[in-house]
Amino acid sequence: MEIVYVYTKKRSEFGRQCNFSDKPAELHVDILPDPSLTDNFIDRDPCDVAIQCTQEMSEHEVNTERFDCEPCGINHVEGGWPKDVNSQEMEQTIRYRKKVEKDENYVNTLMQLGSHMEHCIRQNNTIDIYQEYFEEEEIVEEMEGQPSAKTVNVFRDPNEVKRTATSLSWHPDGSCKLAVAYSSMEFQKVTKDMSYDSYIWDLENTNKPEMTLKPVSPLVCLEYNPKDSHILIGGSYNGQIAYWDTRKGSQPVEMSAVEHSHRDPVYKVIWLQSKTGTDSFSASTDGQVLWWDIRKMSEPTERLVLDPSKKGNLDNALGAFSLEFETTMPTKFMVGTEQGVVVSCNRKAKTPAEKIVCTYSGHYGPIYALQRNPFFPKNFLTVADWTARIWSEDIRDSSIMWTKYHMAYLSDGCWSPARPSVFFTVKMDGTLDIWDFLFKQNDPTLSLKVCDEALYSLRVQDNGRFLGCGSQLGTATLLEISSGLCTLQKNEKALATAMFERETKREKILEACHREMRLKERSRSEQSKEDEAKDGEAEESAEELVACAEREFYEVVEAEMKKRGKDDKKEKEKYERKLGKTVSNENIFMFTDYLNTSSQEF
Repeated sequence: MEIVYVYTKKRSEFGRQCNFSDKPAELHVDILPDPSLTDNFIDRDPCDVAIQCTQEMSEHEVNTERFDCEPCGINHVEGGWPKDVNSQEMEQTIRYRKKVEKDENYVNTLMQLGSHMEHCIRQNNTIDIYQEYFEEEEIVEEMEGQPSAKTVNVFRDPNEVKRTATSLSWHPDGSCKLAVAYSSMEFQKVTKDMSYDSYIWDLENTNKPEMTLKPVSPLVCLEYNPKDSHILIGGSYNGQIAYWDTRKGSQPVEMSAVEHSHRDPVYKVIWLQSKTGTDSFSASTDGQVLWWDIRKMSEPTERLVLDPSKKGNLDNALGAFSLEFETTMPTKFMVGTEQGVVVSCNRKAKTPAEKIVCTYSGHYGPIYALQRNPFFPKNFLTVADWTARIWSEDIRDSSIMWTKYHMAYLSDGCWSPARPSVFFTVKMDGTLDIWDFLFKQNDPTLSLKVCDEALYSLRVQDNGRFLGCGSQLGTATLLEISSGLCTLQKNEKALATAMFERETKREKILEACHREMRLKERSRSEQSKEDEAKDGEAEESAEELVACAEREFYEVVEAEMKKRGKDDKKEKEKYERKLGKTVSNENIFMFTDYLNTSSQEF
């Protein structure tokens, strides 16, 4: 027998009964706003909530399917103008309106819709949920404080043998996840106890990583796929390229073949803008840029040798240290080399020699960071040796702006995605510098000591408020910067544009002056060479004249001597006939006296 107990409760004990009826809207009461009540409201900013630093447990978990939203436009033609009426012609539209207004069906339909519209308007007038009751009061703008940054979280390498945090990548969907690649960059320092793992961290749980990535060789670079946040691609220390799908576990889904991979560590890998979202390209110090499709990782789809002579000789190639690709320029990309030269390339060139367009030189060491300004793609930032430089594509000989030379080596840098005039740099002394060239050009706006060891990597979240710094001992520090450094200021774009144009124009003028000076020096050197040549020719001509005159003189003398000899011989024969005997050489003085006497008589 089933025992049933019914709980009963009187109707009057749990409130008044709701009786609904179909009647038009009515305005029962109109309460005007009371501005004095605003003093009773207190804004809580920030809101502090107590939490437990323990692992949350649940009885079960459900992973819902990911829904991708894609905006698209449609062409709605129903209820529009007829096909035979051109909506751009005023006469046709007026004629069609008059024709419709005379139709009885149109008038009846309009009268029926009028009653419904009146009902809806009365409902809206009863209460306006969008009304701003205190709009007349002056809004006190918050005063911008001093530039500042604070440490939010610190993620440490969980292994005993610490490695360098060589690369950081933020989750593309804006969630609180950070992928960190760990590798020892010191030559031949890999020990048996050193781990090859890299990790994905959840910003809300710093105790242990959310997921572990297990490559066959330590990862030097790591990047999230912007179209599919479950996929990551990484470049290894041995030159191989691998990609992971977080839904399939910690092991790489596919890897490139060793014989078709890079010969040196892969320092940068970037996803390309494509319809499939599976294309990427990588750079290494072996002097090659390789293109990959993760659907077929057996060999690269394309290859470029960074030979400045454009002959494709790998022995003369420049080692690549950094890459830059802008989605608005799908055919262009830039490579920063370890020789301090930026190589601008065109992927869609007809021949391999034409793919290398031009070079920009101005650094004395490897270019660790290379990035275009997200607001002005013609201007790009390079970080190398002891300085950071801002370049313009129009000027190849020199940069348009640069920082002072620091005492510590710069290791990484990037632009702010929220402000066009702000960029970040990190140094080997553990310092983070935030620059705002509209506010100050000679010194950083904010300089912060993040840690005691050297900083090697830097990455800013898409909102520009959070940034991560990777150190030599594997510590990834998450920082939150003040709102003034990540909020677009008034007229900032116009001011930044004016400064870029002014500095570019100044460099062009200086370049023209230097070119003119070089031409003048060249013309002077050529003129001096010509004068020297003329002097040499003059000296040669004078010597020739002297030699010619001397030669003619001796010829005249010799001819005269020959003539004198013949005349003397005739006189001697005459003298001998007169004496009737032969005159010897011993009695030559007698003959000489005879000649003198005969000449006097003549």
